[in-house]
Amino acid sequence: MINRLVTLEDRSSDWPLIAIGNDWSRTFYDGPFHIFDAAPEHPAVSLVFVQSRNGNTGADNPGDLGGGATDKCLLYEGLSRVAADAVLAGASSVGHNAFFTIHQPELVALRLELGLPRHPTQMVISNAGHLDVSSRLFSMPDVPMIVLAGPECERTIAPQVRNRPWVTLVPIGDSLRDVFAVLRRDHHIGRISAIGGRVTATSLVDAGLVQDLYLTTSGIDAGEPDTPWYGGKKFPRLETIAKKREVTNSPPLRFEHLAIT
Repeated sequence: MINRLVTLEDRSSDWPLIAIGNDWSRTFYDGPFHIFDAAPEHPAVSLVFVQSRNGNTGADNPGDLGGGATDKCLLYEGLSRVAADAVLAGASSVGHNAFFTIHQPELVALRLELGLPRHPTQMVISNAGHLDVSSRLFSMPDVPMIVLAGPECERTIAPQVRNRPWVTLVPIGDSLRDVFAVLRRDHHIGRISAIGGRVTATSLVDAGLVQDLYLTTSGIDAGEPDTPWYGGKKFPRLETIAKKREVTNSPPLRFEHLAIT
């Protein structure tokens, strides 16, 4: 069951944000949901993570981290990607049946009201090319798929997707910023919801490509030890946009919308 959130702190007026929502989302989120606009040169990139109470994000099944239906349906597979042109995951985070979309009917309706296609573009980043091209992501001709491919990935995957025109390989050179400029200019990707894992998130933050973080913290201790969402050398500065708490009799989750500055 999806539980409502209540607002603990709201500093959204301090930031250049776009408010989105409908009656259903405003009821469950306790107000409008906010997104950053894209710059002309690069897409707007949001990170989306659920962590356990003790700060771990690593788990074979993200559901084991304790976010429950409120995180999964309202936030992770919901508002955080409802306005996204693409959803990006690292290769190690993609299972055989993975498909990054929105399922909650009221949020499907909101996405269509925003003038966006039913499903976001599917996007995976891989250096080594350890991708299962028989997986669902590669097998849906009606949904564009982009692989951000390192040299080894490009050599491995290109022959396997030659006859799949809906799959596009975008080579990763020496600069992630250059790659994301190509996504903005040539593929018209204005907003990306980046759902992990930690290695991908860290690379995007270190490249200066991320504007904000949607972070859910569950009410339980769980997950692989020592797996915070950021694994780099310089933890980014975070500033609060909004803080929310779940209305429930169980240990409540907390949700934070944080600007990365």
